[in-house]
Amino acid sequence: MPSTLIAPPFEFENLPRKKWTRDECAQLSGLFDLHQYELINGELIKKMGKNHPHVWTLLLLAKWLQSVFPAFTIVTEAPIDVRPEDNPASDPEPDAVVLTKPYNELAPRPKSTDVRLVAEVSDTTLAFDLSAKAALYARAEIPEYWVLDVTSRRLVVHRSPQAGAYQDIRVYADSESLAPLAAPDSTLLVAGLF
Repeated sequence: MPSTLIAPPFEFENLPRKKWTRDECAQLSGLFDLHQYELINGELIKKMGKNHPHVWTLLLLAKWLQSVFPAFTIVTEAPIDVRPEDNPASDPEPDAVVLTKPYNELAPRPKSTDVRLVAEVSDTTLAFDLSAKAALYARAEIPEYWVLDVTSRRLVVHRSPQAGAYQDIRVYADSESLAPLAAPDSTLLVAGLF
């Protein structure tokens, strides 16, 4: 009876990887459609398709933010700069950003010091948004980061960035309310985002 060759389990995590930069991605953009990807920590991350709950939650969030903050200080799905050391290998495009002044005054893209609040709408990317994205925004010292957990109908609020991590992380159920740091007199009922 012939012997059977059984290969050991293969682990892709241990393979060497190519870390990408913004400049390299700009050169590749003519060859590939990179609009479907986001560069985070040197990795090209495929953006998940936006399903109905994701789009609806983003629309509700944007509408509420626009009712609270000055005109043209709210941008959706646009790139921002993060910490200067992270910028060459990261080009995040948060779902929503609240800026310190109108977007057209911040050319060519907002810096982290121009950002009051960043928000990500999460359904399939929750773990990534709560880990890699949170660390990226904390290192950039963005004062407030919201993760809207569509599946669990909750809001995870990150505040007080220090030493590359948010020191104050709170979870708000859909029955609870809160106010953003940049607009302490404007209360939001979390249920209004879902």
